Amino acid sequence: MDGIICVYKPNGYTSFDVIAIMRRLLNTRKIGHSGTLDPMAEGVLPIFAGAATKAVDFCPDTGKEYRASFKVGITTDTQDISGVIQKEVLCYVPRGRIEEVTKRFTGEIEQLPPMYSAVKINGQRLYNLARKGVTSDEVERDLRKITIHSLELEQYNSDSGEGIIKVGCSKGTYIRTLIHDIGLELGFGAVMTGLQRSMSNGFTLEDCYQLDLLKQVYEKTPDKLETFLKPLQSLFPDYPKAFLDERQTELFRNGAILNADLVRFERVYDGVYSLLDCKERMCALAKIERDHSISVVQRFTYVKI
Repeated sequence: MDGIICVYKPNGYTSFDVIAIMRRLLNTRKIGHSGTLDPMAEGVLPIFAGAATKAVDFCPDTGKEYRASFKVGITTDTQDISGVIQKEVLCYVPRGRIEEVTKRFTGEIEQLPPMYSAVKINGQRLYNLARKGVTSDEVERDLRKITIHSLELEQYNSDSGEGIIKVGCSKGTYIRTLIHDIGLELGFGAVMTGLQRSMSNGFTLEDCYQLDLLKQVYEKTPDKLETFLKPLQSLFPDYPKAFLDERQTELFRNGAILNADLVRFERVYDGVYSLLDCKERMCALAKIERDHSISVVQRFTYVKI
């Protein structure tokens, strides 16, 4: 099976748990995902199967969207409520103060990757170091530039210090770190209490399937799961298409360099195309070179015609 299926990752599962389940349901070892979610997070998790796994590193950076719940007055070692509480204070922070501070965290900002993260330092994952008792003071981490496209305070209760923010951001953003940093700016600390990813790689909650549903389909009619897969080109809606005829498809499959003058293009521009074979299956990302040859950016499949 080749294609993309969006799974709604449940709370309590790791992204790798979902991969293991989907590997069994789709009966393929070639499977991957885009954008790891923490165990306590839930929401959109695009799963790539078969030839589509080669597209993971080429996903357009369309940004991600999240809804996160938080509580002011608490800090933990993981920056979310699942961690060990480091500080807890009684405080009263009015809504206006929260809105004032969150405005400072929009646009391009810098983040320090949290200790409980998959970032590698000298070949070791930070979360492995943290679990061994290594503290943040003992590990030198570089600040990373991220972009917060939008940050909206959806709900807030001044009496409890609890609320919900909606965040649109670039990839590589840690929402729990964003909340932690907002808490530091408030002066009382803050911790993430829940997280839902509502958009990733252009896919939304409406595109997602629940794991329980997929398991039920597999138990009754396993072959039907293939109809749940989105074609690879759905990942690249903004890339114009280049269409190969049957002869060109055969030549391409055999590794020949194609002449762009003989290929039909949706439109001509100086950029990357979705290259479709004679059955309109996406077989590569490609570009037109100055000598009018077609060069392959990434080949996805060698399936026969």
